[in-house]
Amino acid sequence: MDEKFKNLPLRKGVGIVVLNSKNKIFVAKRIDNPKNFWQMPQGGVDDGEDLLSAAYRELEEETSIKKVKLIKEIDGVVSYQLPSHLLGKIWKGKYRGQEQKWFLMRYLGDDKDINIKTDRPEFLEWKWVDLNIITELVVDFKLHIYKELQQKIKEIIN
Repeated sequence: MDEKFKNLPLRKGVGIVVLNSKNKIFVAKRIDNPKNFWQMPQGGVDDGEDLLSAAYRELEEETSIKKVKLIKEIDGVVSYQLPSHLLGKIWKGKYRGQEQKWFLMRYLGDDKDINIKTDRPEFLEWKWVDLNIITELVVDFKLHIYKELQQKIKEIIN
């Protein structure tokens, strides 16, 4: 990592694992990375906002999903560092990565209620996938997070 970025803080964030009735996971393809990488909804925490409220807000902002039930706050906190080609570019150059708290939620709505064409869209398309393949879809610098989440989710739903 370049010296000028080493002392930047980690951004405080949340992530949401959304399960449908068949225990498939919601993933979406980012607009700013149209390669075949997919991710679960995630985002930053606003000043003064608690983590669970941030998770509900981010989920609705990115996907229009409102009908969910919290299954579990996933134990622990995970973090990732941005790769060098993104440092200084995203988040206005203020952060070197993100520290995240993840939540597991059950989707209670219909697929037709999911809308990624929001006011500030982040995704090109979305789909439901099997838990076993989430690690095959994610960008390299988040792979360790998805592996850890995959294991924790298996323990919760099995």
